[in-house]
Amino acid sequence: MKIRQCTKAILLAAFISVTGFAYAGDCVMHITRTACPGAEKESFSKCDGKASCDEKKPAVSAAQCASKAKTSCANSRANVTKYKKVTATYDGADVEGGKDFCVGNPDYPYANKPDCK
Repeated sequence: MKIRQCTKAILLAAFISVTGFAYAGDCVMHITRTACPGAEKESFSKCDGKASCDEKKPAVSAAQCASKAKTSCANSRANVTKYKKVTATYDGADVEGGKDFCVGNPDYPYANKPDCK
């Protein structure tokens, strides 16, 4: 019976190493929303009513964390959220020097305008 348990453990370890399971580090995105005038409640609803919050995502590298941060810049509610600022850390270290991944994102036509019109 003990031999079977040992064999199962060895097979599981071999499976994990062969299938490429990788350690997922801590990718934490700090998201700050700028609301359109009068839409603060709806815009900030994704952060429990606050302009800023952190969102954790699994990632196997800082590069994958950066990719996820860029994806988080998408804005499907342009009449509610004027734009977002997204920075990220991977295992506690700033990703790409703490840059704002949303700078230059085409989803933010109102970033330099006083309102969302």
